[in-house]
Amino acid sequence: MSSIVVVGANWGDEGKGRIVDYLADSAAASIRFQGGNNAGHTVVNDFGTFKLHQLPSGVFNPGCIAVLGPGMVISPAPLSQEIAEVKEAGVNVNLCISDRATLCLPIHALEDTLEELRLGDGAYGSTRQGIAPAYGDRVMKKGILVGWLKQPEVLRERIQFMLDWKLPQLKALYPTFEFTQTAQEMTDWLLEVSAPWRDAICNVSEPLKALQAKDENLLFEAQLGAGRDLVYGEYPWTTSSNVTAAYAGLGSGLPALRPERIIAVAKSFSSSVGTGTLITAMEEQDSFREAANEYGAVTGRPRDMGYFDAVATRNGVELQAATEVALTKLDCLSGMQDLKICVNYDGDHSENPIWPQTSALAPVYEQMEGWSEDITGCRTFESLPVAAQKYVLRVEALMGVPVKMISVGPERAQMILR
Repeated sequence: MSSIVVVGANWGDEGKGRIVDYLADSAAASIRFQGGNNAGHTVVNDFGTFKLHQLPSGVFNPGCIAVLGPGMVISPAPLSQEIAEVKEAGVNVNLCISDRATLCLPIHALEDTLEELRLGDGAYGSTRQGIAPAYGDRVMKKGILVGWLKQPEVLRERIQFMLDWKLPQLKALYPTFEFTQTAQEMTDWLLEVSAPWRDAICNVSEPLKALQAKDENLLFEAQLGAGRDLVYGEYPWTTSSNVTAAYAGLGSGLPALRPERIIAVAKSFSSSVGTGTLITAMEEQDSFREAANEYGAVTGRPRDMGYFDAVATRNGVELQAATEVALTKLDCLSGMQDLKICVNYDGDHSENPIWPQTSALAPVYEQMEGWSEDITGCRTFESLPVAAQKYVLRVEALMGVPVKMISVGPERAQMILR
């Protein structure tokens, strides 16, 4: 039995979806353990191209249970839409949804949007899906649990309890705030939109423990990356949950989990979307962004593009307690004339270069030899151009853990294993 946790080493958007999709062929369960509808994992396989926001990326394996863990906040209507999209592509969805997960409601998305507007230039760069308010309600013990969808009377009572507490605050803080739905109307709506998956709600610990007892392979998937972790990321420009591998057990329903492998996924360059500091930002980004198709999976926002930041990535690898690295999008570097790696920082706080990063830091680069060959057809490390091999080996040396997977394209087969 192998428990594999796939997490991000950077700020998200590292390509975790393609790594999970590749590994899911041999998994009995694919589990999302945190986050919600605020980020997307792009998967390209025989079924087509998908941007998954809540379903785990292993959902395409018919023998694999797709688990939405208790650490998630679940947006009910988008989840129903996402399930319908993969089913329409011919996927047999084998779903388990934690009764302990928290619902992310339209009022949370409204609250999220109003706060971003209030903050103006100081906004966090939220996707405005309601993730922070939903997690905030959970912490304040006003959250709405997924399991209550099976208890309509309890559901209505808890929604009324939440509204009695929330509405006066929102009306006082946001002059334009309007919300007219009653607790009963919200309950009726929730029961309607959750109908396609309500029967899948359960205590997910039970099926997962049963699979553990049979020595089956379990695959755990995080959203975003170490730089967005609520505690250790670039605060306050973080997400609202813990995205590190240490949370995989708690967020999945297996608190005593001791994973055998922790794969930190990193791009072969740096990218970031939202608010924050990208120290290795390129002066000219547009053409590279377009070639690498670097746009937010939820919002479509253009990502900031930068050279590989070995300092930030090494920090992420250490935060994730990674046993190995999966390096993605190496093919996007083909033809790059100015190829370099940030190996250090210069300036204030360079002795303690952890998040939050500041504009007072300047990157110290190491120039690398580029290559012009198309590597999308390479399937062994030795078949890569020598310059590409040297690039990977330099990244590996700087990370301190082996680079065992290298993706050279978006499709499942475009993977090199070392």
